[in-house]
Amino acid sequence: MPFSPQVHDNPRPVNFSQTRVAVVGGGPAGLMAAIQSAGSGAGTLLLEKMPRCGLKLRLTGKGRCNLTNTAGIEDFLAHFGEQGPFLRNAFHRFFNDDLRKLLEDLRVQTVVERGGRVFPVDDSASSIADALIRHATQSGAVIACNIRVKRIRAVPDSGFFLDMEKPDGRLYSCRAEAVILATGGLSYPGTGSSGDGYGFAGSLGHSIVPLKPALVPLVTEGKRARRLQGLSLKNVKMTLRVGNRERTWLGEMLFTHFGLSGPIVLSASRYAVEGLDSGKTVTLSFDLKPALDDRKLDARILRELSGHGRQQWKNLLKKLIPLRLVPLCCEETHIDETKPCHQVTAEDRKALRHWLKHFSFQIVGHRGWDEAIVTSGGVRLSEVTPNTLESKTSAGLYVAGELLDLQADTGGYNLQAAFSTGWLAGRAAAEKTSGKTVDL
Repeated sequence: MPFSPQVHDNPRPVNFSQTRVAVVGGGPAGLMAAIQSAGSGAGTLLLEKMPRCGLKLRLTGKGRCNLTNTAGIEDFLAHFGEQGPFLRNAFHRFFNDDLRKLLEDLRVQTVVERGGRVFPVDDSASSIADALIRHATQSGAVIACNIRVKRIRAVPDSGFFLDMEKPDGRLYSCRAEAVILATGGLSYPGTGSSGDGYGFAGSLGHSIVPLKPALVPLVTEGKRARRLQGLSLKNVKMTLRVGNRERTWLGEMLFTHFGLSGPIVLSASRYAVEGLDSGKTVTLSFDLKPALDDRKLDARILRELSGHGRQQWKNLLKKLIPLRLVPLCCEETHIDETKPCHQVTAEDRKALRHWLKHFSFQIVGHRGWDEAIVTSGGVRLSEVTPNTLESKTSAGLYVAGELLDLQADTGGYNLQAAFSTGWLAGRAAAEKTSGKTVDL
């Protein structure tokens, strides 16, 4: 039965009888899936429970939207770790250059910044979301907002029935030949990410890899990090130790009132969270001078000492580390900050070198879902066909975006995965429902 829900840029009533593909979720994966499905000729209905689409997308990159990265496919896949190969097919069909070209056609210009990160020129994540919404409706998709999907039922030889609820409590149902799940994960729950999709997938036969916050700030023991709140360190080497295993990153980090954040800390967080959950000891150690080995670092310190014998130790340290680190360094190396440089001993230099190369923190916890950028875990990849994203347990069901058990480092990798999987799922669902071959 037709009804008139709140829709964005599409005021016409929704006729459920015309729906071939139902897309559940209006984030980056869902919008891209709706664009491709409708553009391929399939009657497409996108259902979004929030008042408008793309709420979480509008927050990404602190509102700037780091939408992708210029890295090549192999480098891209490496940032997803062991799960990376699953995305190879999706990336070969729709990748970073394709995304930038699509946005350019939609009159959204992009720019490349440090580390290959790609942002819209206007620094507005909303410009990305709004452009995709307009493109979806212009492609023929119907976007119905404020519609909460309550249940999805697979009926043999009849496709799927979706039971839905409007804000006033009225219930509706519609049938679709194919369903694309793109509801997102659990991060940023204020944008509507409540994990509904995991329940839908589970009810349709999928197993869910345990869910944990990822790309999330970490909580440290004691008050050392609080003393340095707001200080950012660049070009440092960070080593994460979980039990007996080590991983390293090079880049930028940030001290907060509760612990540690910044790009390399966020990238390490999924492994730290896993370690904490399994009861292992987790530490982060920072090499503040990664370009210098012990011998070269000692030579650098000796050069600074030379000719400045009457200078106080703290003044020498200012040439090696940020000013705010100086008091903590003196305390932890047990060297008086007023000590004249001509009295500095070989043991003092050794203590400083060790501190500079092994500035360590014990990790005792992590922040919550409202601060996590993505979700670790999700629909098990072995239960999804990588060249179409169709479910192996329920024919006609497709899974895209953050619902999949895929997580990468910061830098635009996760959003590109959402766009690429949405693109592939939309094309594949259109082909399945239309009986026509779509260029995948």
